[in-house]
Amino acid sequence: MQIKSSAFEDSQKIPQRFTGEGEDISPPLEWSKIPAECKSFALLCEDPDAPKSPDKDHPFVHWLIYNISPNVSAPPEGILPIPSLNAPPMNADQGKNSLHRFGYTGPMPPVGHGIHHYIFTLFALNAELGLKPGLTKAEFLEFITGHILKKTQLIGKYERSEAKKNPEAIL
Repeated sequence: MQIKSSAFEDSQKIPQRFTGEGEDISPPLEWSKIPAECKSFALLCEDPDAPKSPDKDHPFVHWLIYNISPNVSAPPEGILPIPSLNAPPMNADQGKNSLHRFGYTGPMPPVGHGIHHYIFTLFALNAELGLKPGLTKAEFLEFITGHILKKTQLIGKYERSEAKKNPEAIL
């Protein structure tokens, strides 16, 4: 199984458009070589380089989306930050990120903190689990245990060199 983005290559810089300094929209993704037994997909994006904080997850969760149909192989950019997506081209549900919000929160590491790595992990699952919207990463991982057929990753990088749109870091 493979995952890629038309916006950036694996282990390369995420364009500013998809960050907290830009439009803060989810990047376009595409996956292929899907297992025949796949009944649903889920996607988790995390930043393991984020500073540890007692009130935030570590690694920092930027996005959690699940209940994605096995017929979907190319989610568009700019997926709305709402609990449930019920319109073409995509039906899915979203969990809560580390800011306790639905949907994607783009990269915005602290100024001067160096390059952060954003790991997009795609899970092919052997069941339609019918998970409710709003799960945390821990709840999600508990539900999918024993249902993972395959997983693959795409890594994007981002570094803030100066405060631009918002002087407060999101991570």
